[in-house]
Amino acid sequence: MPIKPLVILPDPILREVSKPVERVDPDIGRLAADMLETMYDAPGIGLAAIQVGVPLRMLVIDLSKEDEERAPHVFINPQILSVSDARNVHEEGCLSIPEYYAEVERPAAIRLSYLDGEGTKREMDADGLMATCLQHEIDHLNGVLFIDHISRLKRDMVVRKFKKLAKDNPPGKLLG
Repeated sequence: MPIKPLVILPDPILREVSKPVERVDPDIGRLAADMLETMYDAPGIGLAAIQVGVPLRMLVIDLSKEDEERAPHVFINPQILSVSDARNVHEEGCLSIPEYYAEVERPAAIRLSYLDGEGTKREMDADGLMATCLQHEIDHLNGVLFIDHISRLKRDMVVRKFKKLAKDNPPGKLLG
């Protein structure tokens, strides 16, 4: 299971709307396994397929702590069915926007439908960190980044910083 390179801001693919997975097959299973390995290696707690350059509506999450047994979840074609009126604020970060964190307010609880890694249709109620993480990753599937939920001034500063980093370190350029 190879670790895939992460797509980093300002890559325009991060703004694409991902397409539904048509069929859960062994290729999708391999992609899920690769995404999990990539997420664990980063390290992170969630990863959308678009973040490894694959514009499919698929994401993986594992909220287990370092000293706990891994508890990976695969969500294919996730769809939020309802959200709570109550709101939570969590400090969010993103593997595609390394080393930048900001407080984001989102619904505290959600209900969603999805296909699991075997293609079985499921529904789930989520709250707390799981609800935040699911909303963050589903945003990715819609071309939305967590920085779109912060002030325009802060967002513009982050985008400028990453554009400059990309210009100063084009792909293929050796660092160091």
